[in-house]
Amino acid sequence: MNILMVCLGNICRSPLAEGILQDKSNALNLNWNVDSAGTISTHEGELPDVRSIEVANNHKIDITKQHSRPITVSDFEVYDVIYVMDQSNYTDVLELAITDEQKDKVKIILNESYPNENRNVPDPYYGGDEGFEKVFQMLDEACNIIIEKLK
Repeated sequence: MNILMVCLGNICRSPLAEGILQDKSNALNLNWNVDSAGTISTHEGELPDVRSIEVANNHKIDITKQHSRPITVSDFEVYDVIYVMDQSNYTDVLELAITDEQKDKVKIILNESYPNENRNVPDPYYGGDEGFEKVFQMLDEACNIIIEKLK
């Protein structure tokens, strides 16, 4: 199973989602490849935001080997599912999709926790540290459901 997590800059939410889901799949010995990308390339090559790294570390997950990259059209051929963090990301990623099959791969991640509600994972970039913990908890819950659903 190949899963891609996508947010705006690929430095806050999607690195956390990648780390959480990869950690859970590894713990269950699932042969999953989880990656992340952004809809913009502003932070390309950068490590995740220090606050994302810190909150992940607090939960014994290391995301320091990740580097930001933009999503590409070829990602639709590599990944089975593409989870986006919010409605804006959803729209941006769908614009890259060429076929209906590719469009069907794109899902809003919190629809796993709250089916059909299209809730956004809030971008914690401009907030305080507590926003990163809140985002971690939201993504952790959604990733638990993804594991159960797809394993």
